[in-house]
Amino acid sequence: MQSGELISLKRACEAIGIPSGVREALPQDAAVRIMQSLGSGYTVVDNRGCMLRIDARDADAMGLAGEAGAVAIVDGSFKEDMVWEQLKTVYDPEIPVNIVELGLIYACTIADIETGGKKIDIKMSMTAPGCGMGNVLKADVESRLARLPEVKDVRVEVVFDPPWNPSRMSEAAKLKLGFDLDYGDASLPSFGR
Repeated sequence: MQSGELISLKRACEAIGIPSGVREALPQDAAVRIMQSLGSGYTVVDNRGCMLRIDARDADAMGLAGEAGAVAIVDGSFKEDMVWEQLKTVYDPEIPVNIVELGLIYACTIADIETGGKKIDIKMSMTAPGCGMGNVLKADVESRLARLPEVKDVRVEVVFDPPWNPSRMSEAAKLKLGFDLDYGDASLPSFGR
């Protein structure tokens, strides 16, 4: 199936409005176009022109086998690199860049728990304070990190101080999104200059 191809849902499924974060039911035979299939879901546009996220667990509703961004269970002993690798599998549903490269992770603290295991505390932001997808991305992060070996507790706090801005993005993210790095202000997209 090609990105942007119009498809009819094979069954009803739940979707989350972007950027509102409001859940809604999409009926069987609703027409959607897949715009992005990264992370733990699909970003689609429906026939009303609304952008929605359909979770990977509902891939079959779109006639797709498997799940977008399905995350394998991580085996072995806990390593800090595992945390960062899992964080890189979480994507903003509007932007084809993961939350690490977008600079949304403000802090990551890993600590041993007295009774055994690890505790991970994350402070993350959104690209806009009013983004209703905060709880969705927060749940994605918690779910991914909870699958790691030895991890017993994951806490994610969404913060807005300091406010996120494009200067927090990695060079790779800026290039992917068309930011002009030679212009002197990395916060300005190039738009063909």
